[in-house]
Amino acid sequence: MTKSKFFHWIILFSLTLSFTKMNAQKTVDKQNLNSKEQNLVKISISTAIGNLENLKLDLNKGLEAGLTINEIKELLTQLYAYCGFPRSLNAINTFKTVLDDRKLKGKNDIEGKKIVIENNIADKYEQGRKTLETLTKTPQSKPAPGFGEFAPRIDAFLKEHLFADIFVSDVLSYQQRELITISALASISGVESQLQSHINIGKNTGITENQLVQLADLIQESVGKTQANTVRKIIGKPLVPIIENDMMVRISEIEIIPEFLEEYKSILKEEASASVKLEKGVIAIFPMNEQKNPNQIRIVEIYADKEAYQFHLQTPHFQHYKTSTLKMVMSLNLIDMETLDKETMSNIFEKIK
Repeated sequence: MTKSKFFHWIILFSLTLSFTKMNAQKTVDKQNLNSKEQNLVKISISTAIGNLENLKLDLNKGLEAGLTINEIKELLTQLYAYCGFPRSLNAINTFKTVLDDRKLKGKNDIEGKKIVIENNIADKYEQGRKTLETLTKTPQSKPAPGFGEFAPRIDAFLKEHLFADIFVSDVLSYQQRELITISALASISGVESQLQSHINIGKNTGITENQLVQLADLIQESVGKTQANTVRKIIGKPLVPIIENDMMVRISEIEIIPEFLEEYKSILKEEASASVKLEKGVIAIFPMNEQKNPNQIRIVEIYADKEAYQFHLQTPHFQHYKTSTLKMVMSLNLIDMETLDKETMSNIFEKIK
């Protein structure tokens, strides 16, 4: 082989390798949630669970990621059909506040494609039925078997309003709408059958298994492991253990000098509240005192793992508690406990609503 042919072969090989890598990267990117899709998921989750503080952050991040005002309006409007008017209206009012605040700060957000206001087709039921056939890739009888035969009005609302009036707007694609629906349903307990149906529909619209895995991770981050596992179970992925092997359960036995009791209780209540509210790894800090001996304090402390406990020790609210109450404590005994029933442990606070 001559030198010129050798160099020609090297260049051709390098270009082929480069194109192969680019195509492989495009395939991977297509299988994962992009930035806009991740923000659609997060906004849907916060709306469904009614976490308006997180929603404010998610809405800002969504706009920064390139979501338009009308895309988010459509998302929040669609979700009334899945999590009710109260959650949807609260989210819409929160979105208006966020937009007003951003406008005052000089941020000009993109309005986006116009939203279809009227749907004047003669037979909306048939329009919705055909839309549902497209989504499910399955013939849809009239009325729907089961619930549709038993309660025809709800079948009409489903077809005529949700899958006709709402879905007629092309501000969001069918794939985006299913991503929104799956995210909301996965955040709510007790709707596994509907979640299963919409995950199947989502796959029909092009949602990939990788995207559903990412969605489950986002559910875990914002809602919890139990809800995230509902998605993982449906798509056949390993479940994440609810109780970690190094979860910490501790009982603190504290005797307080009587003259400081009321002041101590006030500081402790503030610290316990802040810990549970602000620290994801703090499952419970539950202070009590003995009925017959009030200066004998007992605190049940549960931390997700040892790392969460170490993080807790460095927080400003704990440091304030520790330094402020040092002079008030007569004795302190920390008793680390071993969980006897990890399977049931995750349900410990289920009855306290």
